[in-house]
Amino acid sequence: MTRQANLKRLLAPKCVAFIGGDDAAIAAGQCARMGFAGPIWGVNPKRADLGGQPCFASLADLPAVPDAVFLAVPRQAAIETVAALRDLGCGGVVCFTAGFGELGAEGAALERDLVTAAGEMALVGPNCYGLLNFVQGAALWPFGFGGGRVERGIALITQSGMLGSNLTMNRRQAPLAYVISAGNQAMLGIEDYLEVLADDPTVDAIGLHIEGLRDVQRFSEAALKAVQAGRPIVVLKSGSSEIGRRLTVSHTGSLSGRDEVYQALFDRLGIIRVNSPAQLLETLKLLAIAGVPRGRRLMGFTASGGDCTFLADHAERLGLDFPAPASEVAQHLPEIATLSNPLDYTTVLWGQGEKLAGLFDAAFARGIDGALLVQDYPHPDLGFGKEYYLADAKAFMAATKRAGLPAAVVSGLPENMDRETRRMIAEGRVAPLQGLSEAMTAFAGAAAHGARRAEIADNPPAPLLTLTALSEAAEDFNECQGKALLKAAGLAVPEGRLTNAAGAPTAAAKLGFPVALKGLGIAHKSEAGAVRLGLTSAQEVAEAAAQMPGESLLVERMVEGAVAELLVSIRREPGFGLVLVLASGGVLVELVGDARTLLLPTDRADVEAALDSLKVSRLIAGHRGQRPGDRSAIVDAVLKLCAFAEANKDRLEELEVNPLMVLPDGAVAADVLLRMTPSADHAVESGQQ
Repeated sequence: MTRQANLKRLLAPKCVAFIGGDDAAIAAGQCARMGFAGPIWGVNPKRADLGGQPCFASLADLPAVPDAVFLAVPRQAAIETVAALRDLGCGGVVCFTAGFGELGAEGAALERDLVTAAGEMALVGPNCYGLLNFVQGAALWPFGFGGGRVERGIALITQSGMLGSNLTMNRRQAPLAYVISAGNQAMLGIEDYLEVLADDPTVDAIGLHIEGLRDVQRFSEAALKAVQAGRPIVVLKSGSSEIGRRLTVSHTGSLSGRDEVYQALFDRLGIIRVNSPAQLLETLKLLAIAGVPRGRRLMGFTASGGDCTFLADHAERLGLDFPAPASEVAQHLPEIATLSNPLDYTTVLWGQGEKLAGLFDAAFARGIDGALLVQDYPHPDLGFGKEYYLADAKAFMAATKRAGLPAAVVSGLPENMDRETRRMIAEGRVAPLQGLSEAMTAFAGAAAHGARRAEIADNPPAPLLTLTALSEAAEDFNECQGKALLKAAGLAVPEGRLTNAAGAPTAAAKLGFPVALKGLGIAHKSEAGAVRLGLTSAQEVAEAAAQMPGESLLVERMVEGAVAELLVSIRREPGFGLVLVLASGGVLVELVGDARTLLLPTDRADVEAALDSLKVSRLIAGHRGQRPGDRSAIVDAVLKLCAFAEANKDRLEELEVNPLMVLPDGAVAADVLLRMTPSADHAVESGQQ
C-alpha cells in the first residue's frame, strides 16, 4: 500500500492502538470520550487496561491490524516498535516520542533510522502532539483539547503543537474537522497532509501554521490542488521579521527578503495570509460556514453611527467596497436614519424583525457580494435586551439566505458574543465573527482568494522553476558585457563605448552630448563616485574621467525625458527557484521601499498587476497632467528579462536593472548588474553596444 493510502487510513481510522504508559493512557481515554466508534486498544505488558480501554501485552496479541497508532515510548524502543508495526501492515503512526532531530546530530541519525523503520507507513512527527479527527472522533492526542464532533469543517495543520492545542480551545465556534501537529516532519510534511485533505469531502477550508517549507514545489502542487477543489487555504506564517537570506551585492536584498518570497508564493496560489491566531480562526470560520464572497462589494448594517464609521475605515484600508444602496432602501428607514452603506438603521428599528426583513431584502436586491451585521450582545448576567438583538440577527440571516449571500454577524469586541448566540448563528450558515478588525480582514482575504481562484481556474500558474546548483562560482559581468547580453535578448540599452580616461572625451564626442560616464566593475556606482551624468562637453568628460575609479570606463548617450525609474531584479532563492522583484528604482530605491515580488515563471497579467500595485505607477500613468510612461514597453522589458533569466537559469545568480528608464515611448535599461557562471558561448569580446 502506498504511503498516501496509509496516510488516509491514519487520518480516518477504523481501529486505533495506543502504545506506551501514562501519555498513551491519557490519549486512549480521550479517544474514547470523543466517541470513536471503532475498537480502541492499548499495548503495554505491565497494564491490564490503558485509559480504561482493553490492553494487550504485545502487538502480536492485538485482535487486528490497527489503522492508526499513538506511540509514546523511549526513542530507541520507538524505532523498533515502528519497524514491527510496518511488518504488521499498520496504516500509520503518530510518534509523540521526542529526542530525535531536534537534539542535533545524534538525534538526526536516530530520526533517519525511524523513517527507514516506517517504510511505506505514514509517520507523523516525531516530537509532535498528534492528530485529532473531530468527524470520526479519533483523538490521538495526549493533552487536554477543546472542540467537539462535527460533520464537516476546518482542517488545521500546525508546526507548533502548543498552538494547535490552543486553537482547539477557542471560544469562537470555529468548526474544527482535523487538527494535525506536524512535529519534526521527519517523513510527512505540510505538503503531504494538504495533498490528502484536498480530496476530503468533510473539509471546507484548510488552516496552516508555517515556520518554513521543506519542499516548495510539492507544497505548490498540493496547495493548487486544494484551491482548485474549492478548499481555501489560510496561512499564519511565523518568522516574518527575519530576513533569512544573505544580502547580495545588489539593492534587491533590502527590498525582498525571505518573507516577501513566501508572500509571493501565497499570492501565486491564492492562499490567504493572516497575522495572528485570531485572524486565522475568524477567516477560516467565514470560509467554512458562509463561503467565499463573489467580490469585494459589501452591505453593512448597524444600529450605531460609530460602528458604521469603523466599518468604513476598515474597508478603505483593506480595499473593500461599500457601494451606495439603491434608493428604494430609503422607504424602509425611519425619518431619523440616513441612507448610506454601511447603514445605521437606528434603534427605532432595533428588534423589529418584520420591518428589518423588508429593509434587508431591498438592500440585497442588487450589486452586493456579501453582507454583515454588527451587534455586540449583552453579557449573559445582564438578563435584558437579548431578544431584540436576536430578532435583528434572525431577520438578517433569513434575508441573506434568500439572497444567497455569504454573510456574517459581527461583534465589535470579540468577547461580546456568547456561546448560545454563536451556535445559533452558525447553524444558520452565517458566520459568527468576533472582533470588527478580524471580521473585515477575513472578508478582505476571502474576497481576494475568490478573485485569485477564478484567475487560477482560467489560467493555472505554471510549476516553479527547478534549478540545479551552479557548476562553479558566479562571476560579475561588467556593465558593458551585461548590456550587450541584454541587448541581444531584445532589451533597449543606451548607445555606448568602452574606453579609458584618455579616450573618453573622443568617445563622448562621437556619441553626441550629453553623455554619462561610468567606471566598470563597481556594483553601486553612485555610492563609489563611479558615475557622472549629464556631461555636456569633452572638457567635462575629461575632468570627470580623471577622477573616475577604475581603468575601464563606459561612455553612454544620456537617456533623456524619463517619466519614472524602475528596478527590475531576478535572483536565485533556495527552494523557490528564480525570484523577480519589481520596484521603484534609482538612487532612492531602499529609502522608498516600493516593491513587489513574483516567482518565475510569470506572465503578462501578473507583471501588469505587480506594476499597478507600486506607488510609482501613478507617475507612469501621468501624474498631475504629466506625460504617461509606456506601460506596455515596461511589461515587455520585464518579460524579456524573465525570458533571459529562464534561458540561463542554471548559470544565473543575479540580474538587476536599476534603473529601467521609463519613457513616453519605450523603456531603456540604463544600468545593469549581472552575476553568472562564465561560459565561452556567452563571452562578450566587444565593448560596443
